Amino acid sequence: MSEPAFSQTEYYNYTDYLSWANGKRCELIEGISIDMTPASSRMHQKVLGDLYNQFYNFLKDKPCEVYIAPFDVRLPSSGEQDETTSTVVQPDLVVVCDPNKLDDRGCKGAPDLIIEVLSPETAKKDLSAKLQLYERVGVSQYWVVHPLDKTVMVFFLDERDQYSKPSVFGEGEQMRVELLNELVIDFSTVFK
Repeated sequence: MSEPAFSQTEYYNYTDYLSWANGKRCELIEGISIDMTPASSRMHQKVLGDLYNQFYNFLKDKPCEVYIAPFDVRLPSSGEQDETTSTVVQPDLVVVCDPNKLDDRGCKGAPDLIIEVLSPETAKKDLSAKLQLYERVGVSQYWVVHPLDKTVMVFFLDERDQYSKPSVFGEGEQMRVELLNELVIDFSTVFK
């Protein structure tokens, strides 16, 4: 199969996305195809792995589930069918508490929590386009992890369904995950 010609003027949907079986990873945001960074740094993998382990170990016998990229999250606009969905992202880590949103293709609808680990190549997208997207579709918590600065910004949806000013956590701190009540994330191990 030939490689698709990605263009900012051409709009794609989930059917197009599924046809790109050339191994190239990309996301669709409102019909625009965005190439994903081909390889993560060692620090990115370590931070993501530690966060995943803390969530996974806590959620083992609970109804919420945690997934790590690559994992498709389809975010259809009102009236969009699955095949015509124009937004498909692959966050670094997602927590989904509604089993009706999960299927063999991933998640359809807003996860309860999304974590993105920044890299120089993804920082602008994660802090602008994805921040706005996740707020608009109703992701309750959005975490942006800065591995080099050893900080985590946590955005919470407020009563107006907008992200409030982020809470910031650093190396050596702990955070109780409000969504999961008893889970406390230890950032000293995340950034060790």
